[in-house]
Amino acid sequence: MENKHKIKILIADDHELYLDGLKGFFTGNEAYQIVGEASNGEELMYRSAQLQPQIVLTDLRMPVMDGATAIKHLLKINHTIKCIVLTSYDNEHSIVEALEAGAIGYITKNMAKKELFEALHQVSRGHPYFCQSTSAKMVRLIARSHFNPYIKERQVLFSDSEKQIIRMICEEKNSQEISDLLFLSIRTVENNRFRILKKMNVKTAAGVAIYAIKHGLYFVDG
Repeated sequence: MENKHKIKILIADDHELYLDGLKGFFTGNEAYQIVGEASNGEELMYRSAQLQPQIVLTDLRMPVMDGATAIKHLLKINHTIKCIVLTSYDNEHSIVEALEAGAIGYITKNMAKKELFEALHQVSRGHPYFCQSTSAKMVRLIARSHFNPYIKERQVLFSDSEKQIIRMICEEKNSQEISDLLFLSIRTVENNRFRILKKMNVKTAAGVAIYAIKHGLYFVDG
């Protein structure tokens, strides 16, 4: 019997083989249900109105209407839909455009199954998700963009030690490097990292950096 409490997902991509592979990830999954698919942005809008998904997974480069344009129109009709971009990373500016249009996160098309469900879990709770392989260049592009999912969030307080570690994460330092620079044990650094991610409601170093920049905890050059 179909579980009525499953989160409904609509996926959009113009490559049939990729769609079939992505749908296979959800076989036997108890939390999420693929309710439909679309092969272009216009069809995505039509299918969304018809199926009322809670989450949309969409490619950006599609015929008839691109993903970013579709996202913008979708959210005008139903602002509760959570949109995640599927990207091959060949056009970082398109990802930023989609985020500014209203997408709440993005993942690469070759992501591991575990990361896909981590992203879905984050986004379903209303938190943004930035994939594990986000580059420093991508972080800066997002930081300088109009995308800011944190505007309505309450102010979170960080200790001086946490702020130091946040800045070092933004500078792409790993736990061992932070440990050496701050004369702290690895365990202490890892405990602080865990608290920082929990306070920020992020899952990746890119998430920490974007959160920090948007909240004025770290400043990028130029």
